[in-house]
Order: sequence, then structure tokens, then C-alpha cells
Amino acid sequence: MNRAALTALLVITVAVLFVASLAVGPAAVGIESLGKFLTGRAGEAERIIIVEVRLPRALLAVLIGGALGLAGAVLQGYLRNPLAEPGLIGVSASGAFGAVLTLYTGIASAFALALPLGGILGAAMGVVAVQILAGRDTSAFTLILSGIAVTSFAGALTALALNLAPSPFAALEIVFWMMGSLADRSLDHVALAAPFIALGAGILLTTGRALDALTLGEDTAATLGVDGTSLRRRIIAGTALAIGAATAVAGAIGFVGLVVPHLLRPLTGHRPAALLVTSALGGAALTLAADIIVRVLSAGAEIKLGVVTALIGAPFFLWLVLSARRRLA
Repeated sequence: MNRAALTALLVITVAVLFVASLAVGPAAVGIESLGKFLTGRAGEAERIIIVEVRLPRALLAVLIGGALGLAGAVLQGYLRNPLAEPGLIGVSASGAFGAVLTLYTGIASAFALALPLGGILGAAMGVVAVQILAGRDTSAFTLILSGIAVTSFAGALTALALNLAPSPFAALEIVFWMMGSLADRSLDHVALAAPFIALGAGILLTTGRALDALTLGEDTAATLGVDGTSLRRRIIAGTALAIGAATAVAGAIGFVGLVVPHLLRPLTGHRPAALLVTSALGGAALTLAADIIVRVLSAGAEIKLGVVTALIGAPFFLWLVLSARRRLA
């Protein structure tokens, strides 16, 4: 399959899943109600369910899934490591800690957007820490170590906040948020996250040529005009903006950034630049599908989106390990 056909297929898949996301849910509002809404004949209750409940979830699924898929493809190309994923440089963990801190202190109950704003601030602090730790060294190894250090520290602080939670209800709220979910999100959350994700994605999309050059080796890439320091800064900044905002509004949603680039890489000729847009579309499709599954399977208490993506991703990760063992045998 050529690149144009693959991109077209993914666009159609995302569009179909987006419509399905607007039509699927526990309320009796389906395709017929959606048709009435589009023609201006829907009742007030149908309009509220579609616009205020389902539309924010669908939009966030596209934005967050696209950010995760794109960041995963960029990091795997930059680090030349098929196991790299967006949380590797500490942005997800630090963003999660910033959001958890607003829950722990009670600030999240003060106003609706306190939690995502705390997450964005935490992600920003995390990326500053990674930059300071990595220093001027342009090697991927230094970036990985810095990211692991920040991830571990932010994870420890999050565990401490959970351990010292003032009440069992606060601890339960923290745990549920960390599982990742798009439930109860509004268009305000979309308006908050969308500019950061769009800016971060725009920065990451500029790295395609440099990532292609890196497949020839760092020395060869340098002779082709690739500035290693500038490339690293763009990748860190883009990932911080996109994944920090995604984590801030939806919590931790894992495996999308790991699984999607792996599935699509053979279809793009193993070219990092060709994988970027397709991974963004694939991530959006997978997140939309997972959120639809959440609504179809949930009865009473809703299954968290992060749990579903982990159930999809963990077996895939196991398959990667087994495949690697067979190749080395």
C-alpha cells in the first residue's frame, strides 16, 4: 500500500469512528438522533447529549490519540529504539504529578480547569528538569537517562501524595484519575488542551527530515546539516506541549504511542518521516475505538480508558518481546 492510500484509509477510519463516537453511549441517542441534530431537528435533550457530553470526548480522543501516536513515532525514530514511547522523557509522569497535586490539596475542587492547569504546569516543570539534567549533551542515551530520572522522581512524589491523601475518597479520586479517562470532559477542556497539542504536534512534524537522516547514523546526519542540539530541543518541546496537555486533561493513557508506530511502520517503508502523520491518524483511530469500547462495555461504573488501552497494548508488548527473542535465537 502506498503512502497516499494508507493516509486516505486512516482518515476515513478516523472519520467513521468519530461519527460512531457521537452516536454510541448509554443514553438512547444514536445515528437517527445524530441525523436530526445535523439537520436541526433534534430535541434539547438530544442536543445536550451530543454537544455537551459526546462531542468533547470525541474531539479529545482525536487530539490525545493523535498526539500520542505522533510523539511515539518521533521518539522511536530519534532514539532508534522500537520500545520508546511518549512517557520516556518524563513529561507524562510530571504532568500526572502536577494534576494529582491539585487533587491532593483540594485546589481541583475550587474551579473546573484547576486539574488540567496543574497537569500542564507539572509537565512544564518536568521538561525543564530534563533539559537541565541532559545539559548540552546531544546523545540519545543522556536524554533517556534524564527522562528516567524525572519519571522516577515524579512517580515517587505521586505515590507519596497518594499515601498521604487526607481521606480515602481523595485517594480514590487520585487513583481513578491516574487510570486515564475522557468521561465528564467538557468543551472547556478541549479549548484548553487543543492549542498546546496543536503547537506541540506542529513542532514534532518539523523533525521528519532530520529523523530520516539519523537512520544513516549521527555522523552522516551531521554532514547532511542536521543540528543535533536543535533537533533534541524541538523533540523535547513538542513532546512536552502535546503530551503534557494530553495527560493534563485525560490522565495517563498508555501504550498508544508504543503500539501504533509499530503497527504502521512496515506499511510506510520504515521511513521515520513517512510514519509521522500516519501514526498521528492511527493514534486518533485507536483512542476513538478504545473510548467507544469503554462506553459499550461499561455497565454502572465506567471502565477507564487507560485500562482498555493497557489491555490492548500489554499483549502487543509481549508479542514484541517474543519476536525479539526469536530473532536473536
